[in-house]
Amino acid sequence: MELRPDLDLLHYRLAEKIGEGGMGVVWKARDTNLERDVAIKILPQGIAAEPERLARFEREAKILAALDHPNIASVYGLHEADGQRFIAMEFVPGEDLAERLARGTMPVDDALDIGRQVAAALEAAHEQGVIHRDLKPANIKCTPDGKVKVLDLGLAKALIQEASGDPVSASLSPTVTSAGTIAGTLLGTAAYMSPEQAKGRAVDRRTDIWAFGVVVYEMLTARKLFETETISETLAAVLRDEISLDDLPAEAPASLVALLGRCLDRDPLTRLR
Repeated sequence: MELRPDLDLLHYRLAEKIGEGGMGVVWKARDTNLERDVAIKILPQGIAAEPERLARFEREAKILAALDHPNIASVYGLHEADGQRFIAMEFVPGEDLAERLARGTMPVDDALDIGRQVAAALEAAHEQGVIHRDLKPANIKCTPDGKVKVLDLGLAKALIQEASGDPVSASLSPTVTSAGTIAGTLLGTAAYMSPEQAKGRAVDRRTDIWAFGVVVYEMLTARKLFETETISETLAAVLRDEISLDDLPAEAPASLVALLGRCLDRDPLTRLR
């Protein structure tokens, strides 16, 4: 089935394609019942074809639908129509943080404001046992009125599949699975993965704390903390490269620098909780 504008999937009328990634294709659509705009994520065929993974995704979607926080994009439901499995979510206007950072550094006060809102979202999710696992600038939306919305909370967990043993290939997407393989699924973009995630170990809320630190560093400097030419080199940098905070702006409060140091502790036992 070819997806196109004005196509109806149940009571959702597709308007325009707005993204594509490990989560599948994303469309802006109109909920014709409630007369509101929504984001429709068409799930990858690999999920729809595997009952166990689909059931896991349904369980995660139900948990996410129960989250109610002003800084978390709402999940409305998981549906099927015309052979397509899709999830309906809150449509968040504005640009994502990756787009904003492409224009350069932001004032410290702006970075602090965004950081506080992201932290509030993570705290609310963690209290409900939900771990993001793929926090990065592209999953943080900044609305025109200054509201921050964290996207795709917890959905990475639902996309896990058994590692295939295939080597990491730099020619493919920099989205890799927990065991360092690429299998069309998403469990963290290399530059934002915690050391334990990069090693393929079990993760908990502390992996989000690490990613939060990496994102805040990037907001303050407009450069990635770990950026190399290949996925393998990036993962190696996450595990071994010295972490220096010397290039943070001079106006960054000492308390913020100390906070980042605790977030970017490679040992999850002593990392900020």
